[in-house]
Amino acid sequence: MTAATMIAAPNAPDGYVIQAKESGFAQMIGPIYQRVGDDGRQSLGFRIEAKHLNNSMSLHGGMIQGFADMAWGRVISIERSINWVTIRLVCDFLAGATLGEFVEGAGEIAGEADGIFTVRGRIWCGTRTLAVGTGLFKGFQTREARPGERAFKG
Repeated sequence: MTAATMIAAPNAPDGYVIQAKESGFAQMIGPIYQRVGDDGRQSLGFRIEAKHLNNSMSLHGGMIQGFADMAWGRVISIERSINWVTIRLVCDFLAGATLGEFVEGAGEIAGEADGIFTVRGRIWCGTRTLAVGTGLFKGFQTREARPGERAFKG
């Protein structure tokens, strides 16, 4: 990422930035923030707003799963510079979150065969794990590494 593609993230913890190029679903549910850790691992995050709540005034499970899809699949983009689609996403919901809290998520590639990636992921809020799970993602187009991605030589 370049400075031109990032904007300040006053509503997020230190280290998080928001990309100016959110589109589609991410634009509707966002803003979605991104952070690169000291170890190079990336995570996504969002601040819970009223639009993310269910009738019980807790973070909606559909929002958790939609966010998991983005946060977990993103590792394929970061590590392989491949466009992907979701085949299956399995989430185990473990805890809830409420208005104003900051939710984070990340995934790791657990396996790859025939262009199908298995990803393990976690969604958390502070010290609480909200959801864990796995996803199967189909890589369909190798591309040039974008800013913030690793150029994959495989």
